[in-house]
Amino acid sequence: MGIVAHVDAGKTSLTERLLYAAGVIDRVGRVDDGNTQTDSMDLERKRGITIRSAVVSFALGDLPVNLIDTPGHSDFIAEVERALSVLDGAVLVISAVEGVQPQTRLLMRTLDRLRIPTLLFVNKIDRVGARYDALLADIRRLLTPAAVPMESVTDLGLRSASVVPLPVQRAEVGEMLAERNDSFLELYLEGAEVDNAAELRRQVATAQMYPVYFGSAMTGVGIIEVIDGIRTWLPRAIAAPDDELRARVFKVERGAAGQKIASARIVSGTLAARATVPVHPLDGPAYQVRPSGIDVFEDGGRHAVDRAEAGQIVALRGLKSIRIGDQLGVRTSYAHRLFAPPTLETVVSARDRVKLFQALTQLAEQDPLIRVRKTGGTGEITVSLYGEVQKEVIASLLESEYDVDVTFSETTPIHVERLIGTGAAMREITEGPWAAGVGFRVSPVAEGIEYNLEVELGGLPRAFHTAIEETVRQTLQQGLFGWEIPDIRVDLTHTAYWSPVTVAGDFRKLVPLVLLQAIAEAGTTVLEPVNHFELDVPSDTVSRVLAHVAEHRGIVTQTTLTETQAHIEGTIPAATTHPFESLLPTLGRGEALLATSFHGYSPVPGPAPSRARTDGNPLNEKQYVLNLNQV
Repeated sequence: MGIVAHVDAGKTSLTERLLYAAGVIDRVGRVDDGNTQTDSMDLERKRGITIRSAVVSFALGDLPVNLIDTPGHSDFIAEVERALSVLDGAVLVISAVEGVQPQTRLLMRTLDRLRIPTLLFVNKIDRVGARYDALLADIRRLLTPAAVPMESVTDLGLRSASVVPLPVQRAEVGEMLAERNDSFLELYLEGAEVDNAAELRRQVATAQMYPVYFGSAMTGVGIIEVIDGIRTWLPRAIAAPDDELRARVFKVERGAAGQKIASARIVSGTLAARATVPVHPLDGPAYQVRPSGIDVFEDGGRHAVDRAEAGQIVALRGLKSIRIGDQLGVRTSYAHRLFAPPTLETVVSARDRVKLFQALTQLAEQDPLIRVRKTGGTGEITVSLYGEVQKEVIASLLESEYDVDVTFSETTPIHVERLIGTGAAMREITEGPWAAGVGFRVSPVAEGIEYNLEVELGGLPRAFHTAIEETVRQTLQQGLFGWEIPDIRVDLTHTAYWSPVTVAGDFRKLVPLVLLQAIAEAGTTVLEPVNHFELDVPSDTVSRVLAHVAEHRGIVTQTTLTETQAHIEGTIPAATTHPFESLLPTLGRGEALLATSFHGYSPVPGPAPSRARTDGNPLNEKQYVLNLNQV
């Protein structure tokens, strides 16, 4: 089970209450005091926010629960993505005071798209400004119309606030269930006796209905009812220890001695320590590993075992090459990317660049969406980001864990290049200083990198084919203007080698030149990242807000007006999203609500921006061809 929420809604406090109710801890920690069970990083305790997903296991009666407490800040959306990939169910926490916030909407859309059974928990009912009817209306309007309240609240907004259970067998619930099941509707209209509880359990399990509970994680009011709701409505995972092994890695960290520790969810089968198991990376060929040790999460802690079974979350040691998203055992197809990669980057500076690069490389192992680049000519180091808060987190981690003091430059958008047409290039083995010949044809595709062979696989040693494909993928990370080319088809049309003279290094040196010549013939255009936005503002501020949207190169696609509120949708470049967002508190008189998500890429207006290359080569597309001809 996962607990997800917008920052400050109270999900870590809810985790503490669940652990206390299960007997795992003997006192409830406070986020503000920095003594919670799941926030273990110094910065998490200092800032009072969750940055890295934490796993804790406990039992609610006869129900064993592996709980993942996820970050709430949008800058750490990649952590949330990895947690969602292994969930059976979730609790989405909403503040009764702040209500539905931008991150809440993004998370709810994702939970709904993945069909993850979810309970909604409205927290802070004892705070001044807490709402009930108006908040339920917002939940149904902004999150899902299928939200069904399981309780009413007395003394709302007071310290004496409490919850009163509502009967499931009531007309409102029956009508909502009937809207989503024709056979149930038929019985309901005939006046037959129907079992609302059984049908609600079925519809929650298929993510059609969402029970809503109320309470206060600080005082413990409503927690027992939430636990009953978890036990009653969320479907229990069906463990299958006798099936083939299927496990998924969702977190990688380093232990006190610097060793890698991989957290994985075992979906089926059994995993034994020191037993050989296949690993299927997100990209690249499968390989074999032997975990040197296995820890399981149980009773609020972690202890070593010889074997672990389906349904458990484990921490694996001894897997040097393991990465987040890798699968153990049998490969299972799943959408490993729910959120877009970071669209911003910043230059990181430190006195010791070598030490800085090594430290950032290790941090990137823990978060594969954070890419680290080193410019070949200047040695400048850049790192990709989701937002400004990530800068503080990275700086704190580098200082506390690696003793590296850093400074950051201003963030800039990460562009991509896209092919304009098709191109081809070839070099015979006699045309250069390398004992190799190769030819490519490139063409644009809608999404992803497609690599295809138009040569006999057996006409070249396997190691040479591997060297060619690996070098092709590396080369595509820096196109003609220095930006990645993510959507391209590359056909290998020609190969040649001399035995025993040729080595893999000959192909690794020749492939970039020939491939970039083919890309230069096709031509590329530079695109900038664009976000989709949904914006709610007071109606009387619309004209002023729209003027600033246009000023920040935004395009409005839909506007809905009521007497008091305006709902605006459209697109806006990632480069101008944060500056526009910083103006909203003033433009919307503090009532503006903005939700953004990655939309895609669009051509950059004006001259195409370029980026320094990691290989230190400043050549443009014409010089690539000239350079290759000179060679």
